[in-house]
Amino acid sequence: MNDDVIILSIETSCDETACAIIKNGHEVMSNVVMSQIESHKRFGGVVPEVASRHHVESITIVIEEALEKADVTPKELSVVAVTEGPGLIGALLVGINAAKAFSFAHDLPLINVHHIAGHIYANQLHQPLEFPLIALIVSGGHTEILYMEDHLSFEVLGETRDDAVGEAYDKVARLLELPYPGGPHIDRLAQVGSDTYNLPRPYLEDDTNDFSFSGLKSAVINKIHNAKQKGEEVIPENIAASFQESVVDVLTKKTMRVLKEKSVNQLIIAGGVAANSGVRSAFESLSNTHGFELSIPALKYCTDNAAMIGAVAYHMYEANMFSDLSLNGRNTIDIEEIRV
Repeated sequence: MNDDVIILSIETSCDETACAIIKNGHEVMSNVVMSQIESHKRFGGVVPEVASRHHVESITIVIEEALEKADVTPKELSVVAVTEGPGLIGALLVGINAAKAFSFAHDLPLINVHHIAGHIYANQLHQPLEFPLIALIVSGGHTEILYMEDHLSFEVLGETRDDAVGEAYDKVARLLELPYPGGPHIDRLAQVGSDTYNLPRPYLEDDTNDFSFSGLKSAVINKIHNAKQKGEEVIPENIAASFQESVVDVLTKKTMRVLKEKSVNQLIIAGGVAANSGVRSAFESLSNTHGFELSIPALKYCTDNAAMIGAVAYHMYEANMFSDLSLNGRNTIDIEEIRV
């Protein structure tokens, strides 16, 4: 009897249509991602209706391609997993309805996965999670610090009060007239620029682990407008470097504070901004200096993908955490709702 758990997982929370086949929560048999960046680039951001239509056009293609690349038939699958939320509701519904149809047609159980849990478990694709741990989530829609005592146990210790860090990156990129998505372009410029603009560090009060990046974004706006009014040259590379230095400073100081408060075995960085070179190098340096274990996903698993959804679903499968065909999309879900 084959004891392997083989999961077909689907992710359509935003603008990537993705399907993966994952064995036992960590072995990636296939991971297909169809990006919509070129379609949304002309709008300067993701247009929900356009994203949903592209998902409809692509979802069957990515499922078939994932099965083919993994050389797996539906009969060999153990379960179907899909992102329930958070995300764009129209986009989520495309993936959810495809998953429900596949589940029903092949008589497979169905698992609903939290998108942010997926980003955390992307780390499991290259090394085991060591509990208890701290997870720093840095993405386009989320900035959070979570504490995990064990699998599928999430306690929010701090979160953003306004803009998420990835959102701030994209807004600053638009100010500098950089293409969408702006984060990678800011990162590229920051590597050749200098921190000359003396931007603020939004730490908030000393007794909170929360974040706030709205004021930093406003500070960048003011720096650019003031320079233009005075006829001074705006140096994009230095704006990018100054902005990134402030962001990294805040993220590292807040996270290090939590690490001192909690006794943990591992720090995980997760989400799209975990691909940022400044963020990665800063935490790698701190890990070497202070001796804590650091886990950051491979670049291809930082942004949205379905392999990370399958990694979470394995533990939900082991805990008998199944959904039924009444499953619906939710654009917001508190990750602390997840209970084994």
